[in-house]
Amino acid sequence: MGKPRLIILIRHAQSEGNKNRDIHQTVPDHRVKLTTEGWKQAEEAGTKLRSLLRPDDTLHFFTSPYRRTRETTEGILKSLTSDSPSPSPFPRHTIKVYEEPRLREQDFGNFQPCSAEMERMWQERADYGHFFYRIPNGESAADAYDRVSGFNESLWRSFGEDDFASVSVLVTHGLMTRVFLMKWYHFSVEYFEDLRNVNHCEFVVMRKNPDNGKYILQNQLRTWSELKKERASIPESPIPVRKKWGGCPDGCDHSSDNLVRRQARRQNTADLFMEDGTSPVQQIEQALNRRSSKSSKKSQVEDEQPDDPRGRVHSPSFNNPAPTNPASESNTNGMKPKPTTRNSPRGSRLKSPNRIEFLQAGRDGGGSRSGDASSDEEEHTENENKPSIPPRRSMALALNGAFDDDRGMKSGARADALGDQSDIDEEEEGDLLERLEAHNKSFEGSVC
Repeated sequence: MGKPRLIILIRHAQSEGNKNRDIHQTVPDHRVKLTTEGWKQAEEAGTKLRSLLRPDDTLHFFTSPYRRTRETTEGILKSLTSDSPSPSPFPRHTIKVYEEPRLREQDFGNFQPCSAEMERMWQERADYGHFFYRIPNGESAADAYDRVSGFNESLWRSFGEDDFASVSVLVTHGLMTRVFLMKWYHFSVEYFEDLRNVNHCEFVVMRKNPDNGKYILQNQLRTWSELKKERASIPESPIPVRKKWGGCPDGCDHSSDNLVRRQARRQNTADLFMEDGTSPVQQIEQALNRRSSKSSKKSQVEDEQPDDPRGRVHSPSFNNPAPTNPASESNTNGMKPKPTTRNSPRGSRLKSPNRIEFLQAGRDGGGSRSGDASSDEEEHTENENKPSIPPRRSMALALNGAFDDDRGMKSGARADALGDQSDIDEEEEGDLLERLEAHNKSFEGSVC
């Protein structure tokens, strides 16, 4: 019959090696099978081929002996000869299939090494050149070119047979498709290396020109150089500027030397009650310092007075306790009496000249005799006739020497905040107490 009117090259469908390259470390390259998506691609390729053929066309298939190419051929024939949706004009027994080892994939050297080594090898091949670089224990594209050259010569000779088909279909691999075209159309090495790979089940159609008998390539082959030009011609999308929410809108000048930072001034509550810039505590200390020069002289005079002008004997001090009365050492039963709160530091109390009680200390340490269980009936009877005074008021009076003390204070002596005798004047005392009372009222519950 002569030359076929169509020569169609088809790359195999998607294989497991295309999804996972590590599979070549354990599975030989010629045994890698198709994926589920690959079988679907193969059957779709058969439907597409059916649409390109004439009803009177005859077919010859030349396929690589690798499993993925043979399975692709089976998928193509399945849909091509199927009677769905209409009876096929191409019965299976009329189609000849030839297994051609010279169409096999480039040999990559038995089991492949690890992914890192393979990646290094691909980089080395890119630097050396795809056509001449020989895979270790494998072959180069130039070696595959020699194989394809022998196949092309055999194919050309078969065109003279009378029963040769009108359409030849070559199911092969991506690199072998480019090498076949390179041999047929005499591509240069540089153009071959610039060619991009064809897609899975992509058709590369060569149609015979009836005028001169030459085959015209129907496809526009894709190249890397054109891809770079396309990418260069596409303007890069501007990256949106992220709005700046913080910082200084008019420029930051916080590091300027002329910038004066205001130091925040902390205001204490006690500062609100200052009149001359002196805190109440400092006023008390000043008052104590003013009478410190007179305290030593008066203490000498008061030490010569043995008794209180009101007819009471001074209470013993904490450091020098009063001698114990032998008659009271024991009761009628010969037992020692319990010490009362009057004789213990906890039970001590302060008295004013007007016999006003101030914060009677109980046995539990609380003020105003809380929890006191003293058996001193005279003391309780004496306290019943005393007018009460608020604790804050009494504390202020006590801190300024308004009360005397049963524990060693002399005649007319008044206790200050440190337990010393007070010789403050009446007018000064009144003015100081008013300020202290105002200060104490600002802190509710601070001294009670």
